[in-house]
Amino acid sequence: MNFQRNRGFDEPEINLIPLIDVLLVIIIFLMLTTTYAKFSGLEINLPTADASKQVEEQPNEVDVAVTATGQVMINKTPLAAADVQSISEALRRAAGDRQDPLIVINADAKATHQSVVDIMQAAQAAGYPHISFATQSSPD
Repeated sequence: MNFQRNRGFDEPEINLIPLIDVLLVIIIFLMLTTTYAKFSGLEINLPTADASKQVEEQPNEVDVAVTATGQVMINKTPLAAADVQSISEALRRAAGDRQDPLIVINADAKATHQSVVDIMQAAQAAGYPHISFATQSSPD
């Protein structure tokens, strides 16, 4: 006995409208709760510090100055080239026979970051691990 003779076969279908509604609600939620940060709007002014000033100069220091144009001076003597190898050799000459001198980097606020990193690499290549950065007090 076939009771379903006149009844046709129903094709199952997936209703996508509720799925689209849920996805739109999730997208709207994410758009409203997301924070947008602008990293290009950061303003950084370097170098200033409020550290106490040293009155006496340490005799075991080698002063390295970097100008805004990238000129490197060691103990107020300008270098002809500012590559890592020549800075390293000049640091060895300036330190002389002093054991483990302190390298003090005086970098202009507008000096490139690469020039300061080059000085740090040169100090490492010369075997001087103690590096310090000089800053000035902020004008109040």
